[in-house]
Amino acid sequence: MRLGLAGLGSFGLSELLRLQSRATEPGRTGPKSILVLWLWGGPSHMETFDLKPDAPSEYRGDFNPIRTNVPGILISEHLPRLARLADKFAILRSMHHDSTGHVNSTHTLLTGYPGEVVETTPFRPRHPDMWAVANKLLGTRTSGVPPYVAMPRTRYHGAAYLGAALDPLVVGSDPNNPEFRPPQLTIDETLRPRFRDRLELLGQFDAMRYSVDATGQTQTMDQFQQEAARVLTSNAARSAFDIDKEDARTRDRYGRHEIGQRCLLARRLIEAGARIVTVDFPCVPGQRAFSWDDHASVWNIFEQMRIRLPVLDQVVSALVEDIHQRGLQDDVLLLVMGEMSHTPRLSNFNGQPGREHWARSMSIFLSGGGMPMGQAIGATNSRGEEPRDRPVTPNDFQATLYRYLGVPLNTQFTDLSGRPVSLLPSGTPIRELVD
Repeated sequence: MRLGLAGLGSFGLSELLRLQSRATEPGRTGPKSILVLWLWGGPSHMETFDLKPDAPSEYRGDFNPIRTNVPGILISEHLPRLARLADKFAILRSMHHDSTGHVNSTHTLLTGYPGEVVETTPFRPRHPDMWAVANKLLGTRTSGVPPYVAMPRTRYHGAAYLGAALDPLVVGSDPNNPEFRPPQLTIDETLRPRFRDRLELLGQFDAMRYSVDATGQTQTMDQFQQEAARVLTSNAARSAFDIDKEDARTRDRYGRHEIGQRCLLARRLIEAGARIVTVDFPCVPGQRAFSWDDHASVWNIFEQMRIRLPVLDQVVSALVEDIHQRGLQDDVLLLVMGEMSHTPRLSNFNGQPGREHWARSMSIFLSGGGMPMGQAIGATNSRGEEPRDRPVTPNDFQATLYRYLGVPLNTQFTDLSGRPVSLLPSGTPIRELVD
């Protein structure tokens, strides 16, 4: 973020706030928030939350299920910490859709409009994703805190015809820094006198404009300049980004690696007033895989899962425990998800096992949000190929999240051609989560 306020004319934070104000409806704020751990590439349900130990060997793989603290719910043996917390989460096991690629699957899962994306750069959606919709309709929760933050990147989604002003603040990564340290939203001490001088000069220009502006527009614009100054000089966002304030044991609990510290920062940002925070979890330190896309032609799925799953177990269990210990479980919903799963039937490439793209059956992990926990919703068939009980679509999933956030499902937008477009073309909130 460049300090456009001090530059008196460059496009900076104050202008971004103006654009966001034009894109949002005033007065629509709510206490609910969502923290998303995005497993880019598509985590296999057969190795995580929906194992099939009785299936033929070419389906079941190398891992065994273990009991959790909720009778009847079994998960992977490589998720022992989560197994002790099953009363605090729900698993949606019967999610399914028909998209086949990473880009169109992401578009389907986050917009509700399948088959309307081209798998070439720049991968911008033709419909707004649910995070941008929430940003538009609900606006800022807490002054001085960005409403929507993504770390360290976004994956093929965005605000589409709602406007780029609704895209997130992206907090990138430093590949040379093994222990993640977030950016400091502050002004260098040597620049503070110049910053104050320019604020005073800006005030003098404003005084002259007030005398000729009878419409009040100048005063309205001032509030965005003041908000930009507030983000940079107040303690709200700056304090949230300062993870050194956390107890060392808490930081250790999340893991002293980039994904662990990002998840801790995500919790801090949510607690400080961010509405949506997404954390991309493609890989872990020392792992050659760059995603959860476990093709046999790329790497050994079991070798890679033995590296990834303990880290996933650590960070997700830390988030679940932390959210509950801090009394946030009714107003913060944690989602752990990818855009698809991988084939129940194993493939083989030169003796190396893997799984290919598959979206006809997949699992999504949820915790908090004031929703009923300690349950597995739906079931797949004996080989994990498709839903057997309670099939759920991406539109049902999105309808559930919109209801949780307080977004009316009959909302309509106007696209770039002036045509009215429904928030979702179909979908019903998942009764097991909202009733």
